[in-house]
Amino acid sequence: MSDYSAPVGAPIWFDLMSSDPAKAVEFYGALFGWDVEGPPREEFGGYQNFTKNGKRVAGLSPYMAEAGGPANVWSVYLHTDDPAATGKAIEEAGGSVMFPPMDVGDEGTMMVATDAAGAAIGFWKPNQHHGFSQWGDHGTPYWFESHSKDYAKSIDFYKAVLGARIEEVGTGGDPDAVGPDHYGQMFIGDSSYSGIMDAAKIHPAEVPSFWQVYITVDDVAASVSQAESLGGTILMPGEVTPYGTLAAVTDPMGAVISLGNPPAGM
Repeated sequence: MSDYSAPVGAPIWFDLMSSDPAKAVEFYGALFGWDVEGPPREEFGGYQNFTKNGKRVAGLSPYMAEAGGPANVWSVYLHTDDPAATGKAIEEAGGSVMFPPMDVGDEGTMMVATDAAGAAIGFWKPNQHHGFSQWGDHGTPYWFESHSKDYAKSIDFYKAVLGARIEEVGTGGDPDAVGPDHYGQMFIGDSSYSGIMDAAKIHPAEVPSFWQVYITVDDVAASVSQAESLGGTILMPGEVTPYGTLAAVTDPMGAVISLGNPPAGM
């Protein structure tokens, strides 16, 4: 396990909006060993923090139909130290601010936007809430990934907004490449915590761009089987790739979560 403190521009938090928070607590508790930190915070709409090893790892919010939008989805938040400046950069880079900067008590300041390819992406300026602080152990983050329906726009957007360096892998950026072979690792400083996948030929036309979360597990096959036994569904069984053994499942309510285990020897 590695201690983690998100640099500006890197993933700092992720949370689930669930139609059945109680069932989500049971599912993720059994699958990842997550606990919840105290009762729901009614002043924050019933929000809860999942914990792992006694430290905050992810968030859980009940779905509120009156607020609109889809239920049972994970959201990713990137670290910003200046939400107002980030909002301006988002709009200048072809994105749009959906929810402008809002203080969440003394926890921090949040903002939600869509990037230039249409993917929803959150931003968080920490105060008392510093986001997740573990990486690479069972039940902690493995990777974060933008599935983009317009790869070129996503590349330009995150370069402009985050100052990210994009390193092409697979096809090396061949515009005629198909699907997952067209991929860019997104570096913040010397390290990469997320990537951008060219998903235009992977997902159906009606599926918009989105961000996906990968969680580290000790045994991908066992975790996939366990997810199914807990009422989830298997979307992609364990697949060995150069980047580890990867899988995707849903929880019982339909939220998609991906799983990862490092390549042999790492």
